[in-house]
Amino acid sequence: MNILIIVDKSGDWPLQIPGVTVVEARAYLTDPSFAAQAENNRGTSATGQSVKVFNLCKSYRYQGSGYYVSLLAEARGHKPIPKVGAIEDLHSRNLVRHFMEELEDLVQSVLAPLPGDDFQLAFYFGRTPLTGYDSLGHQFFNLLQVPLLAVRFERHRHRWSLRSARPLGAGEIPVEHRDFAILAATTYFNERMQHRRKPPPRYDLAILCNPDESEPPSNAKALQKFRKAAEKLDMHVDFITRTDIGRLSHFDALFIRETTFVNHYTYRFSRLASAEKLALIDDPNSILKCNNKVYLAELLALHKVPIPKTLLIHHDNVGRIIPELGLPCVLKQPDSSFSRGVVKVETESELIPKVTELLAKSVLVIAQQWLPTEFDWRVGILDRKVLFVAQYFFPPGHWQIIERDAQRHKLREGATSGVPLDEAPQEVISIALESANLIGDGFYGVDIKQTNDCCYVMEVNDNPNVDAGNEDAVLGDALYEEIMRVFLRRIEADRRSSH
Repeated sequence: MNILIIVDKSGDWPLQIPGVTVVEARAYLTDPSFAAQAENNRGTSATGQSVKVFNLCKSYRYQGSGYYVSLLAEARGHKPIPKVGAIEDLHSRNLVRHFMEELEDLVQSVLAPLPGDDFQLAFYFGRTPLTGYDSLGHQFFNLLQVPLLAVRFERHRHRWSLRSARPLGAGEIPVEHRDFAILAATTYFNERMQHRRKPPPRYDLAILCNPDESEPPSNAKALQKFRKAAEKLDMHVDFITRTDIGRLSHFDALFIRETTFVNHYTYRFSRLASAEKLALIDDPNSILKCNNKVYLAELLALHKVPIPKTLLIHHDNVGRIIPELGLPCVLKQPDSSFSRGVVKVETESELIPKVTELLAKSVLVIAQQWLPTEFDWRVGILDRKVLFVAQYFFPPGHWQIIERDAQRHKLREGATSGVPLDEAPQEVISIALESANLIGDGFYGVDIKQTNDCCYVMEVNDNPNVDAGNEDAVLGDALYEEIMRVFLRRIEADRRSSH
């Protein structure tokens, strides 16, 4: 990897680091050799390695030198830190709100012991000279990808908030911090040089996951199988978390293996990855459509896909539920998942309280006919092809795959049984493909109930479960490899179209 440090004046960064070249901003912007390098090698150095640009200019003001360094680096196919998008974020009025959403708990815990109501920190490549604050520096660097950053916090009514965040130019580093800043930069670059001593992989894949999620879409063993499958295809895998959103532009693909919601950072990751033209699962369109059962009910009904008798319920038509659906019936919150937000109503006295509770969260909810079965079919579909078929059984005596207590904690989960594709009912396969194709070409899990007279689509889920020992029962490691091959095909197709 060829690394360029861009500064206002060469004297701003006196340190020589092997493999790192210091270039003045004016030279980077005006010297034809940098543009020619990009034109001839599509953003790579003479050795064929990608060029990474660290923009340490004093100011990133709009149309100033620092701004144009990052802008032209992107145009040349170099990889600037920060990117222009991060520069815009620094100037955004929403920056404070965004950061406090992502780092609220960490900020409060780290700064709580401090006296006074005003506190400032300087971060150098995610590190700070003050002991105890590197966790904050690491998260700020991941989110913004600004190498030299000054931040200010204020305390109001016993809670800390971010007041400002601004870039530091290399020439602005205080004298007392200079040795530390040089050490932080040297450590940062040496770590990356060490990582790149072996032949670099063709592509980099980020897998978004949450180690603290109680019911993730892939268990730990499955995540490692995804990593191993990707490495067989010469793709490097980084497992990332919510604070790594600033790093997305450095990857070629993003695989979201965390439960998705629209009003959630998983959706923000998807939107940003889509804007960066990464190969992406799940795409924003799929998250939007699959996360709302009101939309799905309308879509499936419009295309005459068999679904249980369904009503869109609001405050004025609750009286239609019993005459048209009977009892028991099922009420669903539009963004319900993993058996949360889904209730079974067995008596008339239960109906109004349950409907009222759901309508307090959404102006529309779903009411559906009750269809008793021993299990649900789950058909996994990717790129408009069936990957796996499974049967999700219910715990004995319960009507859902997962049984929960009053606090929505999981008590029991039914067994999962893999079914070879050639043994699955053709009607199940056909109706699953028809339903998923209405959403797109992403990764979907279609849930189907089969009765004596018909198959009924219950849901089309984005972000379907792939757990080691469950969905992979038939294909084994080949399931993970096929999903990774789809990423590889999409990355290479994007490369061909862009060239």
